Amino acid sequence: MNPTSYAPGLMIAGIAPPLHLTDYKLIAFDMDSTLINIECVDEIAAAVGRKDQVAAITEAAMRGEISDYKESLRQRVALLKGVTLAQMDTIYRERLQLNPGAAKLVAACKQAGMKVLLVSGGFSHFTDRIRDHLGIDFTRSNVLEVEGGVLTGHMVHQPWGDICDGAEKRSMLLQMCDTLGINPKQTIAMGDGANDLPMMSVAGLSVAYHAKPAVREFANVSIESGGLDRLLALFQD
Repeated sequence: MNPTSYAPGLMIAGIAPPLHLTDYKLIAFDMDSTLINIECVDEIAAAVGRKDQVAAITEAAMRGEISDYKESLRQRVALLKGVTLAQMDTIYRERLQLNPGAAKLVAACKQAGMKVLLVSGGFSHFTDRIRDHLGIDFTRSNVLEVEGGVLTGHMVHQPWGDICDGAEKRSMLLQMCDTLGINPKQTIAMGDGANDLPMMSVAGLSVAYHAKPAVREFANVSIESGGLDRLLALFQD
């Protein structure tokens, strides 16, 4: 796409505002570095002194430089072995924050009658709490295996698989469209990394938030400064 500036720090491509929230029925959010301020896997790794090692893999994966995302996540999760649930709770309380405008944007979408989906390559320990805090309707994320209150370095296999990667994010968005009886063009997908591109590619409106270059270039909307609620500037209802 050839993005143009709509306002300072707000780029658009392939759309002609004003748009209308009531034209959309579902919004799907990535979690880490989109809805929240941290990459949870990196912060968990910090608890066992392995943040730099894990963060380097995360950065390469988000830039799309690692072809096998699932294997990259398995490698990172293996390095989390030994972290306690108490340490995980401390990360949630002391490190994790909603990104600016997150609550406002979610509330505006819900008020417009939209359903909200949180689909994450992160972990249920955090997505479940964010879901409950914001009143999110649906989630899909990975489950860390725990034994005796300590992470084993593995993930739990779920009915749909063990890792929520880009393909699974896309699949979940389309599955929710079927469940809700809506067209994918009636959805908004919002993310920051390469693994968000598959779901963004099938959504009616794709939104990049402080994103990697490939994601900014792909999206209909790129929020490059300010909070998530800057998206609302494009809407008139």
